[in-house]
Amino acid sequence: MDRALLISQVGNIFVEKMPFNRFLGISIKELNAESARIELPWQDEFIGNPTQKILHGGVISAVLDNVGGMLAAASIIHKLPDEALNSVPAKLATLGTIDIRTDFLRPGRGEYFIASATLIRSGNKVCVCRMELHNQEGVQIAFGTGTYLVG
Repeated sequence: MDRALLISQVGNIFVEKMPFNRFLGISIKELNAESARIELPWQDEFIGNPTQKILHGGVISAVLDNVGGMLAAASIIHKLPDEALNSVPAKLATLGTIDIRTDFLRPGRGEYFIASATLIRSGNKVCVCRMELHNQEGVQIAFGTGTYLVG
C-alpha cells in the first residue's frame, strides 16, 4: 500500500470520524511525515471571553493537540517497513497524547486560524512535535509542544 495514501486516510479519520473534530470544522492543508498544517474557521461557539470575542484556550490547545497527533500518526506510517504497513490500524489504536504544553502569546482573534506542527523527534515509542497557531494574517497566537505515544 502507498504510504502517502495511508497518511491521507489517517488525516481523513481525524477530520471525519472524530465527532469533536467535526464540531471544530478543521480541515487539513498539509500532512506528511515531517510536518502538518490544519485550518480552523472562526465560530462564535469558540468564544472564551465574550467581552473581547477571542478564542477559548481549550479550543487553542485542542487544535494544537490535533495537528501534533496527526503528525505523530504520519510519522508512524513513514517509519514502518513495507511488510508492516498492514499493521497501521493496530499501531494507530495505541496512539495517544502523553503530554501537551500550550503557551498563549496573544488573544485569539481572526476569521480563521492555521495550526502547524513540525517533527522534533520520532522514536519507536514516543514522538515529539512543536506546534504553532496563527491567524489568517500570520499573527502568532500560541505555540506548544506535544509528546505522543506511538508504540
